[in-house]
Amino acid sequence: MSVSRSQRRRGLVRFSVALIGLAFLASACGGMSEETSGKAAEAGKDCTSKTKVKVVLQWVAQAQFAGYYAAKDQGFYDKECLDVTIQEGGVNIVPQQLLQAGNVDFAVSHVTKTMVTREQGANLVNIGQVFQRGAYLQVAWADSGIKTLADLKGTKVGSWGYGNELVLFAAMKAAGVDPKKDVKVIQQPFDMSLLLKHEVDSAQAKTYNEYAQLLETKNPKTGKLYQPSDFTAINLDDSGYASYEDGIYARGDWLDDPKNAETAVKFLKASYEGWGYCRDNLDGCVDVVLKAGSALGAGHQTWMLNEVNKLIWPSPQGIGVVDPKRWKQTIDIAKLGGVLKKDPDSGAYRTDLTEKALAELKADGFDTTGDSFQGEQVEVTPGGE
Repeated sequence: MSVSRSQRRRGLVRFSVALIGLAFLASACGGMSEETSGKAAEAGKDCTSKTKVKVVLQWVAQAQFAGYYAAKDQGFYDKECLDVTIQEGGVNIVPQQLLQAGNVDFAVSHVTKTMVTREQGANLVNIGQVFQRGAYLQVAWADSGIKTLADLKGTKVGSWGYGNELVLFAAMKAAGVDPKKDVKVIQQPFDMSLLLKHEVDSAQAKTYNEYAQLLETKNPKTGKLYQPSDFTAINLDDSGYASYEDGIYARGDWLDDPKNAETAVKFLKASYEGWGYCRDNLDGCVDVVLKAGSALGAGHQTWMLNEVNKLIWPSPQGIGVVDPKRWKQTIDIAKLGGVLKKDPDSGAYRTDLTEKALAELKADGFDTTGDSFQGEQVEVTPGGE
């Protein structure tokens, strides 16, 4: 792979050791992380009371959700007088269902999944579209002959299920491949083991997670890590099947209360500030995620956060703002694939809360667009350690 950021910083020293060392130095010497956290904590002292809210994530603690953990760790929620509980997701935890039931105030979910729930009668509203780009991949071996979605016809297709198949199936149908007739769908675990064992011809992956798992695995024939050239990765976004993924949702009836709407603005503002911290402090934010209890190693989390940042930044209209064209494309693909029966009504998303949050952030000097952002070159580490 190309010269990595860790090589530039540490020569021949192992990346994971350097990461720990840098985190130690940051805590010992201060710098932006400590200063920002201190200011936020100081501002939070002005709160006569804090509003308790709960947000549920789509999965367990990992860099996919780094901005929320950073907002809590760095005191950004405190500064907005919020007492935020972050609930991890899991196989048996469906964020939109918890939100619909009123068990949480906010949920992080995909547009397609959530609009399916809305079509079923749940009043769930997108109030902040954090991810501006899609991360879905369908990965096959380079010598499999699978180069496009159309090539999946007649093959064994791995998919996670639990709603993650919706975008894939919609994209397949748009490419002329019927998931019910033209392929054999095999439910895969949340890893790449079936592909590595050649038990499926292709497997579902995200740019920031499972694809890295492949590159972190040693090729038994060479004893070296697999390389991108060993695989074909069909990026659904790049293939014309762009679909909005992680966004922030609330209940429409809950937002009807002006006090709750103001709480939502505060939550968005602090969360966006957390994502800005992760954009500008890759190592420091990885440390925050690891401290939150992630079971994945520092190397894997660094890859993940770098790729997640690419999904968010730059945000030309401002982080969290829905692009109507991309929203429509997401919905059109879902309808074409039979996932949605019709367009959601006009209340399915609103931008006013995010716009208010961004206006306040701009007034504070926060960079809401990240126009100058460029992803880093992260070294792949064996096993993601």
